Amino acid sequence: MVKHIPNTITCLNLFSGCTASLLAVEGHLELAAALVLVASVFDFMDGLAARALKAYSAMGKELDSLADMVSFGLTPGLIAFGYLKIAILGDATVDFNPDELSISQMAILLSAFIIPIFSALRLAKFNVDERQAASFVGVPTPANAMFWASIPLVLHFGDYPFIVEWLANPAIIIVAIVITSLLLTAEIPMFALKVKNLSWQDNKIRYLFLMSLVLLSVLVKWLVIPLVIFVYILFSIIDNLTKKK
Repeated sequence: MVKHIPNTITCLNLFSGCTASLLAVEGHLELAAALVLVASVFDFMDGLAARALKAYSAMGKELDSLADMVSFGLTPGLIAFGYLKIAILGDATVDFNPDELSISQMAILLSAFIIPIFSALRLAKFNVDERQAASFVGVPTPANAMFWASIPLVLHFGDYPFIVEWLANPAIIIVAIVITSLLLTAEIPMFALKVKNLSWQDNKIRYLFLMSLVLLSVLVKWLVIPLVIFVYILFSIIDNLTKKK
């Protein structure tokens, strides 16, 4: 029974992602974002359980990718879709009715699904790319999902009128969709956050990354959440340059 524990946790990730997708479709973006965070916790725990119990399996790896596709691929796409509905139609809870939309409006709304497409490419690449056994090449799907999930939460807990203004402009949302999607498959080596020991020498870049997030949280408060992905990329680039030297 031990070998089924990691897969059970992965299924909880998938369940969270399915529920988050449903909430996002209905326009409840804050609840959907919260469940993406829950899914990310289960995503971390299934790997932790697999290592602790030595319950690795080929099925577990494939199941993890399928769950991630829903929780960190489809759901962030639907959250972006919700914000495009707000920008175009004025409300995330409005039904998607093709009969009442122009072709340009439909094209703008459906551009949100660039995120799930590139997430699928990212996950498929990860499963066959031998370079990504201990690190990543391109931004991981959970990191991208956290960026999109952070937006409703930041607006809920903080007062950031400039973000509201940006979200009223569909062009800005589409640019963000394209940039974050391309980062998923970009040939940028990224360090993994998993640690094998607590030594400074082996985990220096990880400790510096975490310390920078603490500092940013003091300076910009809730804005640190969407900034995490860009800080992660910056430290990965620094790490790569340092290793080359």
